[in-house]
Amino acid sequence: MFRAAIPLERTMDPAPVRRQDPAPRIDPESGGRDPFFDNAKYLAVVLVAMGHTWEPLTHGGRVAMALYMTVYTFHIPAFVLISGYFSRGFDLSPAKLKRLITSVAVPYVVFEVLYAYFQRWVHDTPNEPISLTSPYYLDWFLAALFIWRLTTPLWKLVRWPVPLALVVAVLAAASPQIGNDFAMRRVLQFLPFFVIGLHLKPAHFDLLRQRAIRVAAAPVMLAAVVFAYWAAPRMNTAWFRQNDAVQDLGMPAWVSPVMELALFGCALVLTVCFLALVPRRQTWFTKLGAGTLYGYLLHGFAIKMARWSGWYDTLPWVRTPVGEIVVTLLAVTLITLLCTRPVRRVFRYVMEPKMSWAFQRDAAAPARTRAGTADAVSARSPSGQTRKSDVELADQQAGRPVR
Repeated sequence: MFRAAIPLERTMDPAPVRRQDPAPRIDPESGGRDPFFDNAKYLAVVLVAMGHTWEPLTHGGRVAMALYMTVYTFHIPAFVLISGYFSRGFDLSPAKLKRLITSVAVPYVVFEVLYAYFQRWVHDTPNEPISLTSPYYLDWFLAALFIWRLTTPLWKLVRWPVPLALVVAVLAAASPQIGNDFAMRRVLQFLPFFVIGLHLKPAHFDLLRQRAIRVAAAPVMLAAVVFAYWAAPRMNTAWFRQNDAVQDLGMPAWVSPVMELALFGCALVLTVCFLALVPRRQTWFTKLGAGTLYGYLLHGFAIKMARWSGWYDTLPWVRTPVGEIVVTLLAVTLITLLCTRPVRRVFRYVMEPKMSWAFQRDAAAPARTRAGTADAVSARSPSGQTRKSDVELADQQAGRPVR
């Protein structure tokens, strides 16, 4: 469900100004990207693939159910929070709107059509409808991200954005009248995590470096798995998908604030633990973080094919402990391959089209470019490097959701 990393340029000003919001450190070999965020995106999308692979195994295995519930508690909230963080620089300027259309809206439309034709082919149902208003499977995240980004100026304007977003989520969970158009229920119920990301600063992520948090993260995650093992036969996993009203789950409306706040708290704690455990250095999978949207959208075809073909039912060994481990490794391998550069090169024109032909030329753009160049020259340090604000740095890499 769910991009990017913050480049940072070192400055050597004669009179450096003390910053209250320091940007995170980056690895000089990462090409200007913060390895931490690329690592987090890759690991999060791996959890997405593992969760989708485990879902058919939850019907007969309590361990698989416990792992599934734990992962689904935080992996989408983590994606949404990171997407919100890298949406801080979004506004309604023509350049940002163009980027939103080409990087979110266009892939949404393309994969809505591709998934529909894929289902027609697999199920031999030539009349399978194509609906651009009802996101199919994984496409819901793109629909949600499009709406969240458009509302970014609003959440940066109001005084108490996070409490307000929580109220919206609680009301959405208690409103069965909300339809599934553009995954609106998920849009509203996952909204608080996007709003939190919008208001985070690099200093907040630096807090995760504290030894106490890093040491506590693994035991807390393990305790969550143990609790999920206990709760597995007692709890409906639909709560974690945030796609139903409480009334649809057989509960009265007053349960909405209780469950929403409880799930919000658990998701926030586990997201913090997850991010605290993410490596901050350059690793073998760091560069794969730039291709998480590719892996996210493309792995859905393999997951659907495995389910529709009855693979889980025709191979009994899959439901054994060894089989579950093998399936997990296959999921990790698949999502890793789909995030690699060759795959991105093949699908770039679908996922990241430039589409300059579709937009009017901005006559004032050359003048703004000249003015920006002049400002950049005046802001250069003696070493010849240009300073950028944290928001500008974040926005520079904010093009792809994590999805």
